[in-house]
Amino acid sequence: MALGASTSGHAQRSDPFGSPRSDSTGRTEARTDSSEGGPLSGEVDERVKALDSVSYQLAPSSRLQVTTGKAGLFGFAGHTHTIQARAFHGHVVYYPRNPPSSHLEITVVTDSLEVLTPPDTAEIRKVTDAMRTEVLRTSEYHEIKLVSRQVTPNKTGFHVVGALTMVGQTREVPVDVDVRIGPDTLEAASTFAVKQTDFGIKPYRGGPGGTVKVADRVSFDIRVVAVRSERQSQ
Repeated sequence: MALGASTSGHAQRSDPFGSPRSDSTGRTEARTDSSEGGPLSGEVDERVKALDSVSYQLAPSSRLQVTTGKAGLFGFAGHTHTIQARAFHGHVVYYPRNPPSSHLEITVVTDSLEVLTPPDTAEIRKVTDAMRTEVLRTSEYHEIKLVSRQVTPNKTGFHVVGALTMVGQTREVPVDVDVRIGPDTLEAASTFAVKQTDFGIKPYRGGPGGTVKVADRVSFDIRVVAVRSERQSQ
């Protein structure tokens, strides 16, 4: 999939995809269905198939979240943290007759990242400050960006090799994306994980004697609603 010229937007609290659910082990399992349209099973509207290309821009109702885990001997003393982007922009360009030529681009404004959990105001302030100043260094690096480099169609959407850039470091990551593509709206859902150390990021460590540690691996949960635009395909 391809994202073209971008349109900025601020994420709203409405959630067209519902909340993540947990499996029997307590791990978060990403939902790949919307509240109204059912599973994202790779469906492409017949009206789209007749077109050379279609461009979509991310809508404010999209949801981009990151979940951190706990690590270390005293990991139980800390919390997992859910972080949500409040400002982002991006685009998708889809080529019905040549899907591998499709592409995408999503940009998150790092200063817009907001810690949602745990439900403790003092800790949220502390974790947010550490995330911005120590981990992501938002005064120096203003964006997190994901750009597709390779797109392969599969049964429910696409397997994407994407270039993910954080704190000035770019690494390729494999991303499986479930989609539903209509003439006016594209919906997409994906969950993938990366290691912070792969981007030169030192996982947060704090608490009494540094006993509370954030795990190296973090999970990205992306739920996109994109609306058709008149942007020229690239």
